[in-house]
Amino acid sequence: MLGVLTRGEVNVGMLAQHFPISFNGVSKHVKVLEQAGLVRRSVRGREHWLTLRPAPLRDASRWLDHYREFWDNRLEALEGFLLQQQDDTDIKRRRGGGRMGKK
Repeated sequence: MLGVLTRGEVNVGMLAQHFPISFNGVSKHVKVLEQAGLVRRSVRGREHWLTLRPAPLRDASRWLDHYREFWDNRLEALEGFLLQQQDDTDIKRRRGGGRMGKK
């Protein structure tokens, strides 16, 4: 639904045409998006028009970017550690003639 709204303002009926769910189902989804602050509704006559409010998405994206960087750094450190462990194991195998842990 947010993808449709990125193209501009639409009424609920126009939005509903994009999805294989009932008009009532679309309306319920829109209410959730409104409560999350992602959609603004304006009423003109009998039609309800919807506009995307992207600011909360930008805030969420910044938060995710912070944690993406955090986890990328952690995973790189883990990869380095595991590669070092593998190198150490390979060296021990070569020194021991292919046997590990046996004397």
